[in-house]
Amino acid sequence: MRRHLLTPACLSAALALGAGTASAAGDPRWAETGTAYTDTLGGGQGLAVRADGSLLYRGMADIPLDLRIKGWNHVGDPDIANGHVFDAYQGPDTATSKMFAVTTPSGKRHEYVHQLNPGEKLNNSFATVSPDGQWLVSGEWGEQRRLQVFPAPLLNPSTPQAGGELKEAWQITLDKPVRDIQGCDFVTDTRLLCASNDATNTLFPEIRPLLQVDLPRKVDGQPITGAVRSLFALPQRSVCTGAFETEGVDYDVNSGTLRAEMIPPGVCAVATAVYSYRQVAG
Repeated sequence: MRRHLLTPACLSAALALGAGTASAAGDPRWAETGTAYTDTLGGGQGLAVRADGSLLYRGMADIPLDLRIKGWNHVGDPDIANGHVFDAYQGPDTATSKMFAVTTPSGKRHEYVHQLNPGEKLNNSFATVSPDGQWLVSGEWGEQRRLQVFPAPLLNPSTPQAGGELKEAWQITLDKPVRDIQGCDFVTDTRLLCASNDATNTLFPEIRPLLQVDLPRKVDGQPITGAVRSLFALPQRSVCTGAFETEGVDYDVNSGTLRAEMIPPGVCAVATAVYSYRQVAG
């Protein structure tokens, strides 16, 4: 799994263009601690931290040829749980299913296909696994009031152990709508952080906000409602002008580091900015 951070010459000046990040009132408060870059084709869709602290990146160049031949033409923000890599795949606009690929620590990949339910969008923007390893959370594009929940392939004993069909188990209903979620990750059993690409400024005061979703209990296979609030606007800093695009998000429970990706506009889009944060006292 090759991926390395780099700082392209065309973006080297961008590091100095921004300061810290302010959070919403109350706990937690996240302080920006650094910026790095990864090549967009090889890492601009998302990221996840391995047990040893190294980062796995996903980009459009990472889609294996055999999956492309099957029609899976987009990979989303990944997650790693118990050494297993979870990837979210979607197909063309005519698709009637989405797919989660799980790669074991030994490198064997299993494919789990979910047939779309009535009204379900084909988008498969991200995969994140609950801290207990039993539930897989994903999301659709556009304006939504839910996150989808599936039994985590391989890790949840109710799933087939060599790939196959994956049915939705239940949903996290959101107490307010969100738009264009590109990635979510669990911070605790009862809290997710989600990166939104919403630039309309109609649902939250911030443009392209980092959202916090608080649950009344840990996910347990039953319907649940999450409380959503915006923490802060993700940075949009570049020597290039135009539209940015929020991408994946990851929280490293061991180091306490939060990372979020932003693709800059124009020719600067060849490299994706990876912003790091640490939680500090409010």
